[in-house]
Amino acid sequence: MRIIIIGCGRMGSGLAEVMQRRGHDVTVVDTQSAAFAALGSAFRGRTVLGNGLDRAVLVAADLERADGLASVTNSDEINIVVARLARTVFHVPRVVARVVEPHKAEIYERLGVRTIATTTWGIGRMANLLSRSDLNVVAPLGNEVELVEAEIRGGLAGRSVFHLTIPGEVQIVAITRGGKTFLPSMSTALQAGDIVQIAMVAASADRVKTLLG
Repeated sequence: MRIIIIGCGRMGSGLAEVMQRRGHDVTVVDTQSAAFAALGSAFRGRTVLGNGLDRAVLVAADLERADGLASVTNSDEINIVVARLARTVFHVPRVVARVVEPHKAEIYERLGVRTIATTTWGIGRMANLLSRSDLNVVAPLGNEVELVEAEIRGGLAGRSVFHLTIPGEVQIVAITRGGKTFLPSMSTALQAGDIVQIAMVAASADRVKTLLG
């Protein structure tokens, strides 16, 4: 995929590294040439110097042929304008904008722009880590569902995945055993020391703890 990243700060350079590692063609745009130093010597993609609000700069970055764009500058306003341009003018299939101010995220979503509200995500993540020590929250999946990890203790050894399933609320999606991760079936037997990844409705945390003993 051809991915364009607007902004080469910590988030932009980190995202460029991850996307390149996954085999994508990456182009990074920034107004400061010095910012590209954060990409490191291993970066093999393109860099374009200029303002992401400038149509000529976006054309130079080959946005017309891009499969995805992420606007991650320090300005919410710039990010949303660039994202809207990418979606409505250049018809980029996948567009996401970084949003710092939480109240803006809902407004931008109504405009058809997918956002990552970093402040909201950080608050939620910290709250989960502080309040649920028995369950390691790996990631939120939307507003109501979470992906958590837990270790299987001896009392559950020999029980099946079915025993830890509540339809519509709790589902084991993966098991890590002996350093290898696999997708289980309902009949898969659990072993002591297994690390299970569970998709659950956030409100079911207490039920999950009970199931895990």
